[in-house]
Amino acid sequence: MKNHLLPLAVIMFTIVFQSCATNSHKTEVKIVGEQFFINGKPTYEKRNWKGYEIEGLLMNSRMVQGIFDDLNDTTIYKWVYPDTKKWDADRNTDEFVRNMELWHSYGLLSFTINMQGGSPQGYSSSQPWYNSAYYEDGSLRKEFIARLEKILDRADELGMIPVLGLFYFGQDQNLIDEKAVISAVNNMIDWLFENKYRNILIEINNECNVRYDHEILQPHRVDELIELVKKKEKNGFRFLAGTSYGGGFIPLPNVVRSSDFILLHGNGVSDPDYITVMVDSTRRVSGYTPKPILFNEDDHFDFEKEKNNFTSAVKSYASWGYFDYRMKDELFEDGYQSVPVDWGINSGRKRGFFRLLKKITGS
Repeated sequence: MKNHLLPLAVIMFTIVFQSCATNSHKTEVKIVGEQFFINGKPTYEKRNWKGYEIEGLLMNSRMVQGIFDDLNDTTIYKWVYPDTKKWDADRNTDEFVRNMELWHSYGLLSFTINMQGGSPQGYSSSQPWYNSAYYEDGSLRKEFIARLEKILDRADELGMIPVLGLFYFGQDQNLIDEKAVISAVNNMIDWLFENKYRNILIEINNECNVRYDHEILQPHRVDELIELVKKKEKNGFRFLAGTSYGGGFIPLPNVVRSSDFILLHGNGVSDPDYITVMVDSTRRVSGYTPKPILFNEDDHFDFEKEKNNFTSAVKSYASWGYFDYRMKDELFEDGYQSVPVDWGINSGRKRGFFRLLKKITGS
């Protein structure tokens, strides 16, 4: 009898050990006042740039297509790779992961990735493709989650803090009703808890004031989902949450009060001085208390100029996020949102952003 029990004990120990090893993560994000902390230390510790404080900011890039796939057979042909003439969702994620260390080396500490992606054309009047990590009832699609896990694990290894968006206005209609939306939130947060991630910021939805089918994802009710995330706690830990609005929009009081951090978008803001106005106006919204202000989408560049949206945000003590998509008639390699994506630093705009990022962060 003992001869049989000993191997069983060894097997069980091995299974438990492997499970613990798989789920052991080393990176944790916290917020202290207006600052982000990683593993107990403020980001960009003691860093100043041209007299402006950088410590505590979270520079980022919009990389929402990291787990992209198209479940619509009639539109998938749009995303084929030039070299293979086929679309490959796993290749897309693997190439994303291979470039993460390079981005980090320039001082990029965060990126936004979305469970329902973003427009693979940059901007789209209609979105017939089907890119969603959820079934229509809000349960999780395993193949999307497997790709997400690769990215989140690598982010944890590098000490990066992903902003994980849960919904996108081009795809939320694929959830059957409000109950499915709530189920998707619960399922996603539960999965993050089960896998012991502590380095994730939650963006409920990208631009809540733009064309959402479900009322709970619209501006007057989206704070309910922020509160849902905040109330889910395990072993004294909870995930930090907020949501975003369209470019140039000042957040409404219900979201400002509920959010752990405030997300702004600079799309449509061609005057860098208005970036300052946005930050100042947000700090005056009813219910605001000191918390980080984070631009996680801005499609303005001019990185070679002394004044641009990036530098204006920094001078206002707000983090800034780069949004780059392929513009009309451009080559394959441009744009981090346009599918198929080349995740390298291989265009003039990308190089301009990362050069300035490195100067500002001192990386």
